[in-house]
Parts: sequence; C-alpha cells; structure tokens
Amino acid sequence: MMDVRTSVHFGVSILSVLFTIGASGEDYFPEAQNVKWVSNNFKTILTWGPEPTNYTYTVEFSKVGKDRQRNPYCIQSSGTECDLTNELRNLEDTYSADVLSEPLPGVNSDLVEFPYTRAERFCPYKDTQIGAPSFNIKQSEDKTKMTLHIQDPLTPLYKDDQLLTIRDIFKKDLKYSVVYNKAGSTGRKETMSDLRDVELTNLDKGESYCFMVAAYIPSRSAEKRLGDWSKPKCSPRESKTIFEEFPFGVIAGAMGIMLAMLIILITLTVVCCKRFCCKKKNVDKENLQLSPV
Repeated sequence: MMDVRTSVHFGVSILSVLFTIGASGEDYFPEAQNVKWVSNNFKTILTWGPEPTNYTYTVEFSKVGKDRQRNPYCIQSSGTECDLTNELRNLEDTYSADVLSEPLPGVNSDLVEFPYTRAERFCPYKDTQIGAPSFNIKQSEDKTKMTLHIQDPLTPLYKDDQLLTIRDIFKKDLKYSVVYNKAGSTGRKETMSDLRDVELTNLDKGESYCFMVAAYIPSRSAEKRLGDWSKPKCSPRESKTIFEEFPFGVIAGAMGIMLAMLIILITLTVVCCKRFCCKKKNVDKENLQLSPV
C-alpha cells in the first residue's frame, strides 16, 4: 500500500515538474502590458511593456473590420514601441492594433496562436493630441488694439513634398481659444477665433496684456476638444509721461506741495542769512569798541 502511495506521489511530482518546465520553457511568452497609443500632432506611436527576455514582440494593425497588416520594423522586435505614423494615412478611419509575444528569430514553437494584447481603438482625427501653438503679438498705433498672429502647428505628414499643418487637416473644424488678462491682474477674459489672426479690441491704452493660446476642435468629444495651452506671452508696457500716468489733480497737488516747500526753504534761508548778518555786525561793533585808540 505504501508503495502505491509513494508511486502516486512520485508521479504527481513528476507531472508538476514537467508542467512547470513546459510553462517556463520556450513556448511560454508573457503578454504585453499597458498597450496604448501615444499621438501628438498626428505622430502616432504604439507603446507597451515590459522589455522582453528570450522572446520578442510583433505588432499587427488594421482598419477596423479589414485585414491585419504588419510594420516591417516591428516584427519579432525587442523594442517596446512601434511608430505607425505613416501606416495610419486615412486619418478619419478607426484602427485596432495587437502586440503579439513571439519566439526569438530562428526559434521554432509549437504554439498555433501566440499570446497578444489588444490596444483600445484609435482614430487619428479624433484622438491625436494637438500641441501648443506659437504666436506673435502686434500692437496697433493707437495702442488700443492687439493682434495675435498664430502659427498652425506642423505635423509629420507630407503632401506634394510639403509638410502639412493641423489646419491642412482640420480645415474649418479648427478654431483657436485665447485667454488673456492685464499683466498683474487675476481677472481673465476668453475669446474664440476661426482664424490664425486674432484681433483683440477695447484694451486699456498703454497697458501690458498676457495671452495664452490653444487649438480647439469642436467636432471632438468634450475631453479631447482642447489642445495644449501655449506658454504665456505678454505685450510690452508702454513708457508713459508723468501727465499720462497720473491725473491732473494729483500732479497739481504734488506741484503745490513742492512749491510750498520751496517757499519755506527760501524763507528760512533768508531769515537765517539776516540773523547771521546782524550777529556779525554786532560782533564787529563790539570788537571795534574794545580795540585800543
């Protein structure tokens, strides 16, 4: 009886060891983790982890419902990202992508289907993040109007050997949101423009204003409509004369005070001089009387 139990225990142990070896052998490939799209201004990269050891990753992608394709640079690779910018040319289509865990090149496997992890569906037109635009400030001659000249961000996409801007892609769907405030003030105003040149009027003459700009795509879902905000940029403060800086009453009052102080100073000076002269005369007379004949 003891021999039977011993044999059964031994057999179970052997099976466990074989299962462990099989699970950790060449046919065991961990699935990719944290597979996600990283896209800015239509430069689109699929990323994942961890870095592979003794296995590789292969990326397959397709338009939803179409045949799957492979990027030749992302087949049995040890990397953890794949640039699919040039593969996703139809920007308004929706794409899916899988990251497969496969053996090293030249290594055979008995697996019919390799482990894979699927990314969320991605549409470049709706999902790429729009970066912060750059802009310049021009002030009108009468100092009451400013115009922001916004530069449409470039994309890595070409057409007829020319780099496309986000306006080339979004066209009339692109707007710009502008927030601004007087320098040193916390109160902000906001305006929306369909154009690259944004004109702001009814500004306080000679004051410095600070601006921030972001792209705005109204056709997108609420959380993806607004692009990245630019860094604040402020207009120069105009140098004012004293008559422009202060009201006439303040200037007149200050001049009156200065004039009064000047009069008091002159009066004191005259009185002191008279006293000094009188004292000197008295001393001279006393010296004259005391001098010998």
